[in-house]
Amino acid sequence: MRPAGPADLEAIAAIEQSSGRGPLSPTAMAAAVADPDRHVVVATVDGAVIGWGKTHHWDHDDGPAPSGHYLGGVTVLPAWRRRGVGAALTEERLRWVWARAPQAWYVVNADNLVSIELHRRWNFTETARGPRFHTTTFTGGLGLLMCAAAPGTPSPQTIRGSTIRS
Repeated sequence: MRPAGPADLEAIAAIEQSSGRGPLSPTAMAAAVADPDRHVVVATVDGAVIGWGKTHHWDHDDGPAPSGHYLGGVTVLPAWRRRGVGAALTEERLRWVWARAPQAWYVVNADNLVSIELHRRWNFTETARGPRFHTTTFTGGLGLLMCAAAPGTPSPQTIRGSTIRS
Protein backbone atom coordinates (compact mmCIF):
# COMPACT_ATOMS: atom_id res chain seq x y z
CA MET A 1 0.00 0.00 0.00
CA ARG A 2 1.38 3.39 -0.99
CA PRO A 3 0.30 6.81 -2.23
CA ALA A 4 -0.27 6.88 -5.99
CA GLY A 5 1.99 8.93 -8.21
CA PRO A 6 1.85 10.07 -11.83
CA ALA A 7 3.54 6.84 -12.92
CA ASP A 8 0.53 4.86 -11.59
CA LEU A 9 -2.10 6.57 -13.74
CA GLU A 10 -1.83 4.08 -16.60
CA ALA A 11 -2.19 1.11 -14.22
CA ILE A 12 -5.20 2.73 -12.52
CA ALA A 13 -6.86 3.24 -15.92
CA ALA A 14 -6.18 -0.40 -16.82
CA ILE A 15 -7.77 -1.58 -13.56
CA GLU A 16 -10.90 0.44 -14.31
CA GLN A 17 -11.07 -1.00 -17.83
CA SER A 18 -10.57 -4.60 -16.67
CA SER A 19 -13.34 -4.05 -14.12
CA GLY A 20 -15.81 -2.97 -16.80
CA ARG A 21 -16.04 0.60 -15.59
CA GLY A 22 -16.09 3.68 -17.77
CA PRO A 23 -12.86 5.37 -18.76
CA LEU A 24 -11.27 7.76 -16.29
CA SER A 25 -10.33 11.28 -17.27
CA PRO A 26 -6.52 11.30 -17.33
CA THR A 27 -6.54 15.02 -16.50
CA ALA A 28 -8.88 14.57 -13.54
CA MET A 29 -6.88 11.62 -12.19
CA ALA A 30 -3.58 13.49 -12.53
CA ALA A 31 -5.15 16.42 -10.65
CA ALA A 32 -6.41 14.08 -7.89
CA VAL A 33 -2.96 12.55 -7.43
CA ALA A 34 -1.39 16.01 -7.19
CA ASP A 35 -4.04 17.51 -4.85
CA PRO A 36 -2.84 17.73 -1.21
CA ASP A 37 -6.50 17.71 -0.01
CA ARG A 38 -7.04 14.27 -1.56
CA HIS A 39 -5.47 10.89 -1.05
CA VAL A 40 -5.07 8.46 -3.94
CA VAL A 41 -3.57 5.17 -2.88
CA VAL A 42 -2.58 1.98 -4.70
CA ALA A 43 -2.23 -1.61 -3.55
CA THR A 44 0.67 -3.48 -5.10
CA VAL A 45 1.97 -7.03 -5.27
CA ASP A 46 5.55 -7.50 -6.44
CA GLY A 47 5.49 -3.92 -7.74
CA ALA A 48 2.35 -4.39 -9.86
CA VAL A 49 -0.68 -2.23 -9.05
CA ILE A 50 -3.66 -4.49 -8.27
CA GLY A 51 -6.08 -1.95 -6.80
CA TRP A 52 -6.59 1.69 -6.02
CA GLY A 53 -8.79 4.05 -4.06
CA LYS A 54 -9.20 7.78 -3.55
CA THR A 55 -10.73 10.42 -1.34
CA HIS A 56 -12.50 13.67 -2.15
CA HIS A 57 -12.66 16.85 -0.12
CA TRP A 58 -15.77 18.99 -0.39
CA ASP A 59 -15.36 22.52 0.95
CA HIS A 60 -19.10 23.24 1.01
CA ASP A 61 -22.33 21.69 2.18
CA ASP A 62 -24.76 20.42 -0.46
CA GLY A 63 -28.17 19.69 1.02
CA PRO A 64 -27.74 16.98 3.65
CA ALA A 65 -24.19 16.24 2.43
CA PRO A 66 -21.81 18.33 4.53
CA SER A 67 -18.40 19.64 3.65
CA GLY A 68 -15.66 17.22 4.58
CA HIS A 69 -13.51 14.31 3.50
CA TYR A 70 -15.26 11.56 1.54
CA LEU A 71 -14.07 8.12 0.49
CA GLY A 72 -14.26 8.27 -3.28
CA GLY A 73 -14.24 4.69 -4.42
CA VAL A 74 -12.12 1.57 -4.65
CA THR A 75 -11.44 -0.69 -7.60
CA VAL A 76 -9.51 -3.96 -7.36
CA LEU A 77 -8.49 -6.19 -10.25
CA PRO A 78 -11.06 -8.98 -10.57
CA ALA A 79 -8.46 -11.69 -9.84
CA TRP A 80 -7.62 -10.03 -6.51
CA ARG A 81 -11.15 -9.43 -5.21
CA ARG A 82 -12.42 -10.95 -1.95
CA ARG A 83 -8.85 -11.18 -0.61
CA GLY A 84 -8.86 -8.12 1.64
CA VAL A 85 -7.40 -5.65 -0.87
CA GLY A 86 -10.48 -3.40 -0.84
CA ALA A 87 -10.52 -3.44 2.96
CA ALA A 88 -6.82 -2.53 3.11
CA LEU A 89 -7.35 0.35 0.66
CA THR A 90 -10.30 1.56 2.73
CA GLU A 91 -8.34 1.31 5.99
CA GLU A 92 -5.48 3.35 4.51
CA ARG A 93 -7.81 6.06 3.21
CA LEU A 94 -9.63 6.23 6.55
CA ARG A 95 -6.35 6.57 8.43
CA TRP A 96 -5.50 9.52 6.16
CA VAL A 97 -8.95 11.15 6.54
CA TRP A 98 -9.08 10.68 10.32
CA ALA A 99 -5.70 12.37 10.67
CA ARG A 100 -7.43 15.46 9.20
CA ALA A 101 -11.06 15.28 10.35
CA PRO A 102 -13.18 13.75 13.13
CA GLN A 103 -15.38 11.89 10.66
CA ALA A 104 -15.24 10.31 7.23
CA TRP A 105 -18.10 10.32 4.74
CA TYR A 106 -18.99 8.22 1.73
CA VAL A 107 -21.90 7.89 -0.64
CA VAL A 108 -23.07 4.61 -2.05
CA ASN A 109 -25.85 3.28 -4.25
CA ALA A 110 -28.53 1.84 -1.95
CA ASP A 111 -28.30 -1.43 -3.90
CA ASN A 112 -24.54 -1.83 -3.36
CA LEU A 113 -24.78 -4.23 -0.44
CA VAL A 114 -21.17 -5.37 -0.83
CA SER A 115 -19.86 -1.84 -0.23
CA ILE A 116 -22.29 -1.19 2.61
CA GLU A 117 -21.23 -4.41 4.33
CA LEU A 118 -17.52 -3.66 3.80
CA HIS A 119 -17.89 -0.28 5.51
CA ARG A 120 -19.76 -1.67 8.54
CA ARG A 121 -16.45 -2.73 10.11
CA TRP A 122 -15.60 0.96 10.52
CA ASN A 123 -19.06 1.72 11.92
CA PHE A 124 -20.37 3.69 8.94
CA THR A 125 -24.01 4.53 9.46
CA GLU A 126 -26.59 6.00 7.16
CA THR A 127 -27.30 9.71 7.69
CA ALA A 128 -29.40 10.48 4.59
CA ARG A 129 -30.98 9.02 1.45
CA GLY A 130 -31.37 10.82 -1.84
CA PRO A 131 -30.95 10.80 -5.61
CA ARG A 132 -27.75 12.91 -5.46
CA PHE A 133 -25.04 13.95 -3.02
CA HIS A 134 -22.58 16.59 -4.21
CA THR A 135 -21.85 15.51 -7.81
CA THR A 136 -22.73 11.83 -7.41
CA THR A 137 -25.97 10.42 -8.82
CA PHE A 138 -27.07 6.81 -8.51
CA THR A 139 -28.22 4.10 -10.89
CA GLY A 140 -31.79 3.39 -9.87
CA GLY A 141 -32.05 6.84 -8.32
CA LEU A 142 -31.32 6.16 -4.64
CA GLY A 143 -28.07 6.71 -2.79
CA LEU A 144 -27.06 6.66 0.84
CA LEU A 145 -24.92 9.21 2.66
CA MET A 146 -22.84 7.32 5.21
CA CYS A 147 -20.60 8.59 8.01
CA ALA A 148 -18.15 7.11 10.51
CA ALA A 149 -16.41 8.86 13.38
CA ALA A 150 -12.70 8.52 13.94
CA PRO A 151 -11.85 6.19 16.82
CA GLY A 152 -12.21 8.03 20.12
CA THR A 153 -14.49 10.78 18.76
CA PRO A 154 -18.27 11.23 19.08
CA SER A 155 -20.53 9.32 16.72
CA PRO A 156 -21.79 11.07 13.55
CA GLN A 157 -25.20 11.47 15.19
CA THR A 158 -23.63 13.44 18.06
CA ILE A 159 -21.48 15.50 15.67
CA ARG A 160 -24.41 16.47 13.43
CA GLY A 161 -27.05 16.68 16.16
CA SER A 162 -29.16 13.81 14.85
CA THR A 163 -29.32 11.33 12.06
CA ILE A 164 -30.78 12.93 8.94
CA ARG A 165 -33.04 10.97 6.60
CA SER A 166 -34.42 12.67 3.55
